[in-house]
Amino acid sequence: MKVVVVGAGPAGVRAVEQLVAAGLRPVWIDEAPDGGGRIYQRPPQALTRDAVKLYGFEAKRARAVHGTLDGLKTQTDWRPDTLVWHIDTRSRRLETLSAGQHASLEFDAALLCTGAMDRVVPVPGWTRPGVTTLGAAQIALKTQGCAIGDRVALMGTGPLLWLLAYQYLKAGARPAALLDTTPFAHKARHAAGLLAGGAVFWKGLYYVAAVRAAGVPVFEGITPRAIEGRDDEVTGLAFSTASGRERRIACDALAMGWGLKPEAQLADLAGVTFRFDELQHNWVPERDMAGRTKVPGIYLAGDGAGIGGADAAELAGARAALALLEDTGQAVDAARIHALQEKIARMLPFRAALEQAFPFPAEFARTVPDETLVCRCEAITAGDLRAAAGAPPTGPAPELNRAKAFTRLGMGRCQGRVCGPAGAEILAAARGTPVASIGRLRGQPPVKPVPLAEAAE
Repeated sequence: MKVVVVGAGPAGVRAVEQLVAAGLRPVWIDEAPDGGGRIYQRPPQALTRDAVKLYGFEAKRARAVHGTLDGLKTQTDWRPDTLVWHIDTRSRRLETLSAGQHASLEFDAALLCTGAMDRVVPVPGWTRPGVTTLGAAQIALKTQGCAIGDRVALMGTGPLLWLLAYQYLKAGARPAALLDTTPFAHKARHAAGLLAGGAVFWKGLYYVAAVRAAGVPVFEGITPRAIEGRDDEVTGLAFSTASGRERRIACDALAMGWGLKPEAQLADLAGVTFRFDELQHNWVPERDMAGRTKVPGIYLAGDGAGIGGADAAELAGARAALALLEDTGQAVDAARIHALQEKIARMLPFRAALEQAFPFPAEFARTVPDETLVCRCEAITAGDLRAAAGAPPTGPAPELNRAKAFTRLGMGRCQGRVCGPAGAEILAAARGTPVASIGRLRGQPPVKPVPLAEAAE
């Protein structure tokens, strides 16, 4: 039996660990030069940095994941630096690209551990050089040991916002400001639920306390107005405080992000059905607790199947691998399965509390000014989307894929991964309907840019 695991983050590592222990030699593919995922991303070999400084409280877990990863490479068909740009479940084939070379790979079962990406809201000026996502700023720090500017402002909401500020401080790069769109009172109302996270919650409080103690200016409950600049550079951020006062922070770079969204394009191409998760405010692929989908031979684990965090991803990767083994007739340890499912279930209340405490600012996304670029690849503005919506309920674009046809939203390099969520909010507001009714941009191959000659084969 030929098994392929896509992704070598926490979920992929633990999935492959189970498969190898059962005597399989899976094909293991990762787009990065090495495994670990974004959370435990390794710097290049030429850039050595102490693990404690690089990963903080997660250094021990990062070392454990890296150690398991390295031990498994020789027991698998390990393929780093390889993009899976298409999956076809009818022919049971994956299309890949590595070092400019195309390969077509047959499989009997595929376990997709594709991770997540930042979710952003367009802000006037967000396409200026010097503006990145929170995740991109974190990657620059981990892989290159550098900040994205001299005076960096961090904006958004969620745990990553505060974690990145703490990591910048540890690296000697004091942020110019931290701007959280969630009011403090709102987060405080969910403190009881957050306590269910145990050590994870207390680590989060430590990050918050450390950022405040370092004197980083902190603003909560803000509404961004514009990222200012001149001559293709960032000079500041204009925003409204929770009390309605207009303020400006001087900065030469800005990182922003509002939580994460699954990288689920391969699951989409595989024919997996999706549902709108009201709590996460995300479209997520449907699978059971074990990671099984309704598509035979396709399994999902980690944040690519719904945002759960690194700890949950490790458990989900192991559980999905056991489900795959069970479905192919191999004996599995029932006690191990039970223990994994209990641990996963115990994490759910904390994840729910996190989503409630740090909500996606849908209202701001719905009300961005008409002239704001939403799809930067195709230069589509919020006004273009509103015009495409027409008059509800019989307007020309009742859902997102029709708006794509009219406006070219999501036809650029990102294939809608960046602009899709905000575009859906704008279209929903223009039509006066719930965002779930607007749908999602359907996945298309190639899921990421590849040379035209490869896509045409």
